[in-house]
Amino acid sequence: MKQPFIYKVASTEEEYEQIHQLNYATFVEEIPQHNQNESRRLTDKFHNENTYIIAKKEKEVIGMIAVRGERPFSLDHKLPNIDDYLEEESTPCEIRLLSVKKEYRKRTTFFGMIDQLASYCLKQKFDVALISGTERELVLYRKLGFEPFAHTVGTKEAAFQPMKLTKENFVKATQAYQRILARYEPISFLSGPVPMDEDVAQSLSRATQSHRSHEFLELMASVQSLLTEKANARHASILVGTGTLANDVVAQQIKQLEGDGLILSNGEFGERLIDHAKRAGLPFHTIQKEWNTAISMEEVRSMLDEHPSIRWIWTVHCETSTGYLYDLGALKEAAADYDVQLCIDACSSLGLDEVDLDGVYLASSVSGKGLGSYPGLAIVFHHHKPFPNSTIPRYLDLGLYTSKKSTPFTHSSNALFALKKALELDGPAKAEWMGLLRTELESQGWTVLGDETYSNGIITISLPSTLSSVTYGNRLKKQGILVNYESSYLQEQNWMQIALMGTVSHVNITRLLDAMKRLKETEQKRISS
Repeated sequence: MKQPFIYKVASTEEEYEQIHQLNYATFVEEIPQHNQNESRRLTDKFHNENTYIIAKKEKEVIGMIAVRGERPFSLDHKLPNIDDYLEEESTPCEIRLLSVKKEYRKRTTFFGMIDQLASYCLKQKFDVALISGTERELVLYRKLGFEPFAHTVGTKEAAFQPMKLTKENFVKATQAYQRILARYEPISFLSGPVPMDEDVAQSLSRATQSHRSHEFLELMASVQSLLTEKANARHASILVGTGTLANDVVAQQIKQLEGDGLILSNGEFGERLIDHAKRAGLPFHTIQKEWNTAISMEEVRSMLDEHPSIRWIWTVHCETSTGYLYDLGALKEAAADYDVQLCIDACSSLGLDEVDLDGVYLASSVSGKGLGSYPGLAIVFHHHKPFPNSTIPRYLDLGLYTSKKSTPFTHSSNALFALKKALELDGPAKAEWMGLLRTELESQGWTVLGDETYSNGIITISLPSTLSSVTYGNRLKKQGILVNYESSYLQEQNWMQIALMGTVSHVNITRLLDAMKRLKETEQKRISS
């Protein structure tokens, strides 16, 4: 039986000895870059700093690539102004000594080593790779995404073209590279849990503090201050739980108000607010519409005119199931005009869309969506200071949390550390990226719900009945791209969703759009055949 090749990082003295011999055969005998010697072995001058990716057939080293992140690079000595060609704060590495024995120069051998190289570089957080490409292999390097960035260097007998491969061009390269990325660097466009900034992830692992300690109470106060500043709110209570808990707490506070309520619903999460209200025994009217059908302020004001007993309004800000964004400013104006209390579910909008809670009675949110931290903390904003109420279950009593500085029960300092770090970070302009996503997806032929008035955090794609959102979602997952499609309410509508919550990069968006384009091309070929 034919034994497969082994691809690995060199680690033994025997492997290093064969590397020196292969180095000599390639860069002395085949490419006259160095002088001959009797030992027929060539030790690279950066050998002690190199990491060698090798291909082996049984015990024989048949191919190698060296990668190194220490400066100065070999190329620095040939081209002294390399940094002029790099982005600021980039983390480059240099790839050298690509060599495969002549009898094994097949595409599979090369890509096997590239697979291992990609794994190593991604784990080391390198974001640009530099090479001195031999002129005879320029076509191959270009296919892999490398681009020339300066004049040729070296000698007439051994001329080299300085080339670089950015992570973005790596994404645009061959499908083989897509498979490599899928294996070693999956990317998330989920609405929760969201992709995490590295500093936030490190904050979670800080030493745990007792929730009764002075240090913990200071931490809690600092996070509350950051939250109220971000949302322009008076008070913020932080509970251990989810957005569902936060909305149950809001429901119990609404229950203390006199009069009826009005709940707006045109999607899954508006329906959930209705369920919260029913379970809490609240009296209310509704404006319920088909999913993704707009609810106008004229309709809201008309309902308030028809039912003067309405004393509160409860609605989501961003309807997560579609991306529909209610006009918060207009809702606040109507609430003020009719002297009713406005309550908002801001779980999917805070941190992504403009959220100004001045004039809002109660609002719910969470740590693990647009705020870009881990799930596990429920947040309730309030413009008043409620008192403990023995008729409310203890875990749902906002007054109890307020009276105990948000810590009547065991709390999580780790989750607070992470949320604090996330709130301190300057997030990128999600609105610009959402505009890019909408434009590109529509140009590819996808049916996208809504327009630029929808949320900056989530975009919904409606698939025709002939296509399956589950099938497409699974195909993207195999490429290492995670999107929303597994929720039952999305599958019932045959929708897929792309969320820009948490940490997302332009490179990741490029990779997503490239994958979506290939899906669309596959669909078109299927239809035409």
